[in-house]
Amino acid sequence: MKPIGYWLNRTDQAITHHMNGVLAEYGLTRTTWQVLNVLRDTPEATDTAVLAALAPNADRPTLTAAIDTTLTHAWTTRPTPGHLTLTPAGRDHLSTVATRVAAFRDLSLTGITPEDYRTTVTVLERMTLNLETNQARS
Repeated sequence: MKPIGYWLNRTDQAITHHMNGVLAEYGLTRTTWQVLNVLRDTPEATDTAVLAALAPNADRPTLTAAIDTTLTHAWTTRPTPGHLTLTPAGRDHLSTVATRVAAFRDLSLTGITPEDYRTTVTVLERMTLNLETNQARS
């Protein structure tokens, strides 16, 4: 059996590759889609807040490029310096891709019960907290 790190890396790569393929026709990547979702959930977020929320998902240059893409396509705007907000076009864009994202999620969860999913997430969360807590003590 391969170790958990192998499967974590491979799963993340598979998710990113497949989701990028699903979203490409809409001019989105997984990261750009995540930026739009953060802004949907946190209106008028600061750039710093968006970068912090998505730091576990991508490096700073990738996140900055994703933010720039949302601005270029007018899916977001800057109501004040250093702040971002989702535009009506951005909301519509998220709504348009929602069916494709739901189908992607269904595919990725094929053969996985809700209980299995909850257990997996709980175990990964516990492992992360164990390591982060230990790191803070070191």
